[in-house]
Amino acid sequence: MADNVLLMSLDELSGHYQKGTLSPVEVARAHLANLAKWEPTLNAFQIVDEAGALAAARASEARWRSGASLGKLDGAPATIKDNVDMAGFPTRNGSTTTAETPAAADAPVVARLREAGAVFLGKTTSPEFGWKGITDSTLRGAATHTPWKIGHSSGGSSGGAAASVVAGIGTIAFGNDGGGSIRIPAAFSGAFGIKPTFGRVPHHPLDSPFATVVAGGPITRTVQDAATTLEVMARPDERDWYSIPPAPAGWLANLAPMVKGVRFAWSPNLGGVMADDEVLATLAPALATLRRAGAAVESVGSVIDPLKPVFEDFWLAGFANRLRQIPEARWDETDPGWLALAKAGLDIPVDRVLAGMVARPRLHNRVAALFNTHHLLLTPTTPHVAPRADIAYHSQGYDRWDDGVPYTLPFNLTGHPAATIPVGLSASGLPVGLQVVGPRFAERAILEACLGIEALLGFPAKYATLAP
Repeated sequence: MADNVLLMSLDELSGHYQKGTLSPVEVARAHLANLAKWEPTLNAFQIVDEAGALAAARASEARWRSGASLGKLDGAPATIKDNVDMAGFPTRNGSTTTAETPAAADAPVVARLREAGAVFLGKTTSPEFGWKGITDSTLRGAATHTPWKIGHSSGGSSGGAAASVVAGIGTIAFGNDGGGSIRIPAAFSGAFGIKPTFGRVPHHPLDSPFATVVAGGPITRTVQDAATTLEVMARPDERDWYSIPPAPAGWLANLAPMVKGVRFAWSPNLGGVMADDEVLATLAPALATLRRAGAAVESVGSVIDPLKPVFEDFWLAGFANRLRQIPEARWDETDPGWLALAKAGLDIPVDRVLAGMVARPRLHNRVAALFNTHHLLLTPTTPHVAPRADIAYHSQGYDRWDDGVPYTLPFNLTGHPAATIPVGLSASGLPVGLQVVGPRFAERAILEACLGIEALLGFPAKYATLAP
């Protein structure tokens, strides 16, 4: 039963806990054993908290036995990304330049998951300051790999989160997304991930100039697990003054697969960037299946203009702001790629930074206008399948704007919710993701469409690292 336990959904786990046929302690031990087995290969964890996980699992076991469970997340193995505060552990942001001082309090999402009884296995890897769409760092000392093909990247910046959940280490993973950092690793690793509407999931502290483009959300193996988890993550926390008003109780209850009659806009060349033939060849049969199921899928062109001319200065200036917080004597400790960009941002004048900020509402309105005629927008999640883990990010061979984030970043800038769902394996045996974008606050519509896609395409639940 070991592999089955590792791949069980939240509904399955809570059903077993309710009946007493499995205990949270058994499940936690199975996940920790799987972590020990695969971590030397995946490099997905920055911190492992075996003692804390088992203590939380024992507390959950006692609640289930006494009939006082906290819900479907009670006893569920979970992971938290390294750049999020978890009380008692340092928040290193993938950098040797950060303090080893333990966080004094949980970030909002950690607090909400802890209140729901989640069992934290540890903190997962991220590139330095979350700057890129692959995961490696001088702090971890090794790249994080997709479980589908060791030697290829799990994506980033929530690379450890996606790799671990796909390998059966944790039932749910928390990631955050400032340019694609949930959706890219979920796509490269064959998971489901959703970046909700900006402000839906509270965050603290808000100490970055990128705070208004980042959204937190779940990475899971199934759509329903993500919906169940998102409902908990989105509970309010007064520390985040960017957060939107809490959704009504039950806002994601009783989701139903929804494809027939849905009007999808399809943009394979969003912003003027086209996915490669390997990705498009994998997406084509998925789109054909949607059409046969009664969905309207209409090509709508590029929708928006290229992002780089307008938003590159905004990006570089944000890095420069972080660089100024590091003593200059320690700059050479940082990722050379990040350092070069941060230095380039030091001399950008404020008017060019502000130009990017004032362009965001115009970009939002371009995207929002599409939803006057279509329910949801479909794009490839990434232009390519997972690259080699040792690729030089934002280089001539793998440009950030053309190869890294062209399909995902627009919706961080606009705040629209967006998810990625795996639709198949490419010719090279790597997962391909389909991005589903909706109007603001339309997480329910996105999740119901993804439930329909999941049912139609049946992406395998048995992943590469767990195969015989």
